[in-house]
Amino acid sequence: MTLPQIVDREVWLAARVELLGREKEMTRRIDALNADRRRLPMVRVNEPYEFHGAHGPARLADLFDGRRQLIVQHVMFDPSWDDACPSCTAGVDELSPGLIEHLNARDTSFALISRAPQPKLAGYQARKGWTIPWYSSHGTNFNLDYGVTMDPADEDPPIYNYQPLPWAVEPGTTQEQPGMSCFLKVDDAVFHTYSTFGRGVDHLGGAYGFLDLTALGRQEEWEEPKGRASSARPSVPNFVTPS
Repeated sequence: MTLPQIVDREVWLAARVELLGREKEMTRRIDALNADRRRLPMVRVNEPYEFHGAHGPARLADLFDGRRQLIVQHVMFDPSWDDACPSCTAGVDELSPGLIEHLNARDTSFALISRAPQPKLAGYQARKGWTIPWYSSHGTNFNLDYGVTMDPADEDPPIYNYQPLPWAVEPGTTQEQPGMSCFLKVDDAVFHTYSTFGRGVDHLGGAYGFLDLTALGRQEEWEEPKGRASSARPSVPNFVTPS
């Protein structure tokens, strides 16, 4: 095994300070990228998707649960499978009730959507002890429309992450992939603001990471573009302005 070089404290400190400069540069670049993400245009969702959750049928607008924003985790669960994808499962396992509360405090709801029928989702959810709302898109085009189910009959070659899938999907079959999608509700209209796939979901886990995907962001005054902090949202802790 190759381990880090052993040096004295002064040499380590000099190397650490040099690395800190590059870390801060990366942080500022990420802040700028997040601002550009919030400047993306948005697309009105006109398709009348009907999902099925623990309490029956639901429209996409219902999944907001009265909040302005919705983050959807596309959990891989093909209708023919008995279990959800292990990697997606590990990601959901890490979503604590506290994290969901922090998103809710920023006027943002979080939901899981999969293609398997609702009874399969309910059984798996009970086994895992999850409390996050989980909806079935079975019988709808939602997964195809938002790029997480690849079907050669629908698109040849299938598109994933906004480019042709780099491997073949056998004709007559479909393939599931992971992703996150963000939506914004304005009055009675629902808009799609952002989706990310593949390595784009690797860094997520904390509330800030999820909020950075959304059109309203963290809703803190230092963020660009200005004027998106919600004056109507519940009181939330003050966070340090980035340096």
